Amino acid sequence: AEVASKDEQPKKLFICITSDRGLCGAVHTGVARHIRPELTEDPNIKVVCVGDKSRAILQRLYGQNIAMVCNEIGRLPPTFLDAAKLTNAIINMGYDYTEGKIVYNKFKSVVSYGVTDIPIFSLKSVESAEKLPVYDSLDSDVIQNYLEFSMATLLFYAMKEGACSEQSSRMTAMDNASKNAGEMIDKLTLTFNRTRQSVITRELIEIISGAAALETKD
Repeated sequence: AEVASKDEQPKKLFICITSDRGLCGAVHTGVARHIRPELTEDPNIKVVCVGDKSRAILQRLYGQNIAMVCNEIGRLPPTFLDAAKLTNAIINMGYDYTEGKIVYNKFKSVVSYGVTDIPIFSLKSVESAEKLPVYDSLDSDVIQNYLEFSMATLLFYAMKEGACSEQSSRMTAMDNASKNAGEMIDKLTLTFNRTRQSVITRELIEIISGAAALETKD
C-alpha cells in the first residue's frame, strides 16, 4: 500500500505472534530480536504481545512499549475466531496508529523457519493513500470493514504459521534433548561400570595380598 507522507511522526504498532509455551528453541526470542533495533531507535512504538513469551522477553528493557498482552495462546490450535477476537481487541484498545506490522515465524520445513513480518495500516492511512481514488464507491465504512477483515485474516495466517513453526521447533528441540540425554546416560553408565570395576579390582587385590601375608607368616 502507498500511504501519503505526513509531516507528523507516524505512530507505529508491532504485533508479535508468539505463545505461552516454551521448550521450542529460539522461536520466541527470534520474534523479539527482530523488533528490538526499531524499539531502541523509536521509544514511541507500541507493541501487542500475542503470547506471554514475547512479553517476558521484552518486559525488562521495553516494558513501556507494551500496549497489550494476550495470554492463553498456543495451548490449542489457533482458530479464525481467536484472530477475530484479537483484531477487535487491537482496534478497541485506544491506540490510534498510522502503520505497523505483524511479526511472526514463517514455517519453511520441519527443521527450518524464519522470522518475517506483514505490514498493516490504519483507516486514516488508507484513506489518504494516493491511489485510493482509483477505486469507486469506497466510503469509510467499507474501508473499515475491509481493514478489520484483512487484519483478522492476516493474524490468523500469522498465528497458524507461528504455531506450525513452534511445533516443528519443539519437536526438533525435544529430539535433540532426547539424543543428548541418551548420550549422557551412556557416558554415566560407562563411568559407573569403570568405577565399579576399579573398586572390585582393588578389593580383590587387598584380599589376595592379605591371604598371601597370612601364608607367609604360617
